[in-house]
Amino acid sequence: MGTTLNDTPSANRLHIGVFGKTNSGKSSLINAFTGQEVSIASDVAGTTTDPVYKAMEIHPLGACTIIDTAGFDDESELGAKRVEKTRLAAEKTDVAVMVFSAEAVDSLYDTSATDKSVSIDVELLTKHFAQELKWYQFFKEKNTPVLLIINKADIGDAKVLQEFLTTETNEQPLIVSAVKREGIDQIKETLARKVPENFGERLITGNLVGEDDLVMLVMPQDIQAPKGRLILPQVQTTRELLDKKCVIMSVTTDKFVAALKQLVQPPKLIITDSQVFSYVYENKPKESMLTSFSVLFAAYKGDLPYYVEGAKQIDSLTEQSHVLIAECCTHAPLQEDIGRVKIPRMLKKRFGEGITVDHVSGTDFPQDLSGYDLIIQCGACMFNRKYVLSRIDRAKEQRIPMTNYGVTIAHLTGILPHFVRRVKKKKGSPYPPA
Repeated sequence: MGTTLNDTPSANRLHIGVFGKTNSGKSSLINAFTGQEVSIASDVAGTTTDPVYKAMEIHPLGACTIIDTAGFDDESELGAKRVEKTRLAAEKTDVAVMVFSAEAVDSLYDTSATDKSVSIDVELLTKHFAQELKWYQFFKEKNTPVLLIINKADIGDAKVLQEFLTTETNEQPLIVSAVKREGIDQIKETLARKVPENFGERLITGNLVGEDDLVMLVMPQDIQAPKGRLILPQVQTTRELLDKKCVIMSVTTDKFVAALKQLVQPPKLIITDSQVFSYVYENKPKESMLTSFSVLFAAYKGDLPYYVEGAKQIDSLTEQSHVLIAECCTHAPLQEDIGRVKIPRMLKKRFGEGITVDHVSGTDFPQDLSGYDLIIQCGACMFNRKYVLSRIDRAKEQRIPMTNYGVTIAHLTGILPHFVRRVKKKKGSPYPPA
């Protein structure tokens, strides 16, 4: 079934990643879990190559994206690339499902003993399941909830493995058989308890406005706007404001001043495209708060205080500096593209034509950031927050300053202090601009 205009955007869905070795039954488990043939299930190792992303509505979880990954033990010719794709999927995962095969236990040692607890060889099991345990630790370090599942209980000794994993992880694995559809309902119930608290409750506009507040959206429809449509941040922000029962007025830049003159009272909040920051700021009513879609998304998808601190490092750049601009979209660059043309132009005007600016798009984000003096991330409307935060964590670990498009433009135009003058500590709220 194709997507509709009413579908929850992929970036806002709960991302459930399924991980495990080849032939652990990941694809079969997903098919049993979703009740659909989402993934190709086969006894041939390496059937799943690139991760498979499937958007679905699953009771009681709601809007989800299920990710079927390649086995992280793939030793084929393309195995390294497949494992890298699996790692990328892990960075997008809100809840991880780790699949262990009970069948593997029977191949390790004699399971015919009457007393199974006696027959457990901890050293042997630790060695065999070392990769799974390593990935489990990866998710724990990322504060990603993990559900342990022992699959193929119909053909292997699940009890032995369950006892071992409980001891190693202090978590109680679920025992299931994907082929026989046993234990599937329990997976759904347990996953519902694993969902991060307040997931999906984060708001783009935080507590900046409420019911009956007048909000003006300044949305230039230039060559970069998709024909006949609005860009996603504009759409999502508009929908949220409608849900809040705000009064909304939308204008293009050239009608901004004329629209203000028709109002009895000034808007409580003006949200503008970052590209026209300066013009809107110079012409806005003094009483109106001002922010941009990009700044709002900096808080919604990322870490706004970190971006603000990163923007301060712009002043330390020189003509010899090396800047990385990371864009989530993979569209062909258009004339006057904000990431490929406008921001580089502003940097070169400030620091000289010699400054080096690299571009990446989609998920092509370097593991090694050491060669860069600054990273500028787009608003990331196409990515879920978990993945954006993984990029931020990587930058923090390597001590590379990072900011985003809107914050960068606000800083370069000298009006950033007017956006972030006050901080409200309410959870999930962006900085209210002044």
